[in-house]
Amino acid sequence: MKKAQDLNQLIDLVHEAVYEVDELRACLEHDDDEAATYAPFLDDLDRMLRDLHESMVSGNYAGVGKGEDLAFMPLFKKHERNIPFRELLRTINATHREGYER
Repeated sequence: MKKAQDLNQLIDLVHEAVYEVDELRACLEHDDDEAATYAPFLDDLDRMLRDLHESMVSGNYAGVGKGEDLAFMPLFKKHERNIPFRELLRTINATHREGYER
């Protein structure tokens, strides 16, 4: 997946990640066994993604290309294999860390 080319595309990617969390949560309503897999990280990831999205749309986002990971990356790294939309999260973080695709 290619990095975002500008802030609007990055906002769209983060919005997509929030949507993926909502979809995963909806699927888990009917499967208690699967819910145990996602419970250790889903609420925190959801909150961090929503906070990131809010900072971007409100103009408080610090910007891209500063070489730092986003706040959700330690959680992501710990639970990566259980996150179905991990490539999307990698792309969001890569854009944040390295800057926009040119």
